[in-house]
Amino acid sequence: MNGKPRILVKGAGVAGLTAAVTLAERGGVVTLYDCAERVGAGASWMAGGMLAPWCEAESAPAEVTAQSVDSVDWWAAHVPGVVREGSLVLAPARDVGELARFGRRTSHFQTVGEADIARLEPDLAGRFQKGLFFADEGHVDPRKALPALAQSLLQMGGQVVLATAQTLDESGFDWVVDCTGLHVRDQLDYLRGVRGEMLLLRCPDVILHRPVRMLHPRIPVYIVPRDNHVFMVGATMVESENAGGMTVRSMMELLNSAWTLHPGFAEAEILEMGTGLRPSYPDNMPRVVQQGRHVYVNGMYRHGFLLSPARAREAADLIFGP
Repeated sequence: MNGKPRILVKGAGVAGLTAAVTLAERGGVVTLYDCAERVGAGASWMAGGMLAPWCEAESAPAEVTAQSVDSVDWWAAHVPGVVREGSLVLAPARDVGELARFGRRTSHFQTVGEADIARLEPDLAGRFQKGLFFADEGHVDPRKALPALAQSLLQMGGQVVLATAQTLDESGFDWVVDCTGLHVRDQLDYLRGVRGEMLLLRCPDVILHRPVRMLHPRIPVYIVPRDNHVFMVGATMVESENAGGMTVRSMMELLNSAWTLHPGFAEAEILEMGTGLRPSYPDNMPRVVQQGRHVYVNGMYRHGFLLSPARAREAADLIFGP
């Protein structure tokens, strides 16, 4: 192959797809492998797809923001449908103090009043008196973006191997980049699962133009608009490795947050509910670890879409040099 390294990328979630495309762009002959029937299966399929480096500073180390400020540009350059309308942070009247706390821990926002909120989101007019607007952020639909990355890999001459339990022979590859999350806990120390939960709602009575974060002292919730009047409603993270079905309490909290944002959600159709485990290290920072010709990209926590471009570049630098 004209001296180009042959690279096997294992795992077709957001980390694997981003790595595969980046490695192909750097000149690798890439095969993407996953035993699932589609790309993006698992936690990536249920993600919110928020590209919000400044909002994430509220609960994440400074490194997360520093390494993800260009994530919106990366996604916009690689997939269609990236929306760059910012993020809006709100709180019901009883929790308005949470806005001040959120603002102290973040930056790059504008404090907005009732008129500004109505201008940004007309359907929320008169419902909230104060909020924070992060104009430089964006979002993307994972269920469209991840297949688009797979298509880009194919167009660059790569291969995508799905829906097979047969393990590929790694001896035919110069490098193996493993992005399979919790499946490699035996090889990576301290990796743990953190539970995430989500609902998909269809609500023709509400229009939103950007993700809205509803603050609450115990369980902040985000509502992310998608096409065809569909909204993804998700909690942040739950420190549990229980991957079972959604609890009644969790569903009530997610639905109540959507209803608090706009009463039109009371008539929404529940399309889907899901839970998943996100691979995480103790410091919740994703890592790239090299063990011989194996490179592990793992521990994406809740930062998969934000930090996968940076971690993909880091893996590519190990293989091709900086």
